[in-house]
Amino acid sequence: MKRRDLLKTGLAGLGGVAAATTISAPAIAKERMEINMVATWGRDFPGLGTGAQRFAQRLADMSDGRIVVNYFAANERVKAFDSFDEVASGNAQMYHAAEYYWKGKHPGFAYFTSVPFGLTYTEMNAWIRFGGGQELWDELSAEYGLKGLMCGNTGVQMGGWFRKEINSVDDFKGLKMRMPGLGGDVLAKLGGSPVSLPGGQIYENLVSGAIDATEWVGPWNDSIMKFYEAAKYYYFPGMHEPGAMLAIGMNNEWWKGLSKADQLMIEAASSMENDVMMSEYNAKNGLFLDKLVNEQGVKLREFNDDIYDAFGEAADEVFETVKSHSELANRIHESFVAARTSVGAWAKLSDQAYVRQRNRVLDL
Repeated sequence: MKRRDLLKTGLAGLGGVAAATTISAPAIAKERMEINMVATWGRDFPGLGTGAQRFAQRLADMSDGRIVVNYFAANERVKAFDSFDEVASGNAQMYHAAEYYWKGKHPGFAYFTSVPFGLTYTEMNAWIRFGGGQELWDELSAEYGLKGLMCGNTGVQMGGWFRKEINSVDDFKGLKMRMPGLGGDVLAKLGGSPVSLPGGQIYENLVSGAIDATEWVGPWNDSIMKFYEAAKYYYFPGMHEPGAMLAIGMNNEWWKGLSKADQLMIEAASSMENDVMMSEYNAKNGLFLDKLVNEQGVKLREFNDDIYDAFGEAADEVFETVKSHSELANRIHESFVAARTSVGAWAKLSDQAYVRQRNRVLDL
């Protein structure tokens, strides 16, 4: 006899009031749920990979083990850049990635990681949550059978690793550089050759000379990747990713079939990781930058104003191309610009003004 039938039979003889009281607890217990989650990062890779794994474990813990997340790092189930199709097709329920990896499918996806001269971590959060960003993201993702949520951020990234000094815009001509997203399109406008590579393939390509330069994340991750063994010039700040947001992407039909409680649980776990990952990067980047400079002999350099002006002009050209792609791409861009203007204006008078004065007084 099935357990459900046994409960019905046993409770029937207890009377109406007793039955109603007893059934309230076991009848609402939810069934165990398994989630296959694919990622674009190597297993246990600090920050990006461990953050994705931390989210998966947190979701299991929040549900007291009812939700089981089968986590697959890059190449364990599918290749890193195949994660999108794996989830869109329903073969897996969830991925963890940077949305700009999918700009070849639609350029609008780039805005939900980071774009040149884009939003910082706090500005991105404001746009997604209160500036219409999530709604536009939902509209775009739904066209591909997906649903996305914020799930991590690495903050303002470094400009990259170079074998030679970059003193003028001409130094980018013919330069083969690993740089995905719209930042890679900006590089192309300056005469460079952008290359899109998963993180696990960057070091070997840099060491072999297949690429001349690379950007990745920041001092913590870059130190672990040992890029300093092949390139000594480390430039800042990166115009291409001022607040690189990471995401979970879910199969939309699967997502819509979840209970509201389970959706909220996933949203809560994802939102928490969005904050925790950024905190971890802020805590560790400064420490590892000191080691890179003082122990590994890395030469820290800042892009000059002429180069940054050229970045800006090239970015404007790239944005015009994006806007012409489709009506939706144009709406995403215009919403992003509105957030950058309004939230950015406030940040200039609040965070930026305070930090500037604090650092002046303390001589930091």
